[in-house]
Amino acid sequence: MSKYLLNKFLFTVDRDPEWVERYREDPRGFVSWWEKEKANRLLNCHAGEASTWLRFTHEEREALATHDYVRLFEMGAHPFLTLTLFIGMFERDYDEPLGFQKEYARRLAHFSLPYPDIAT
Repeated sequence: MSKYLLNKFLFTVDRDPEWVERYREDPRGFVSWWEKEKANRLLNCHAGEASTWLRFTHEEREALATHDYVRLFEMGAHPFLTLTLFIGMFERDYDEPLGFQKEYARRLAHFSLPYPDIAT
């Protein structure tokens, strides 16, 4: 498992409105595309440098492909990265102010300190 790769996915997708929409509409296809095309690209490097070894585990791929932010949190994905990305994707689906944030808090309420380790 690579918390680095999970967090890199959440971080990079959240910064591109087109990617946010693609991830919302076709999560499985987008995760597959991102893993193949972007996972091994170095952050902040646009000159074509890349690594070759980063891959999601089956469990990580499934959690991303099903938008399972509770499972992502359990695996150590950073809670601020999951929250900001999923707000961008799902806040519009709620009628009340802060609707998604309340749902996020409710679904993660069973966790108590210490939270899962988020160090990469």
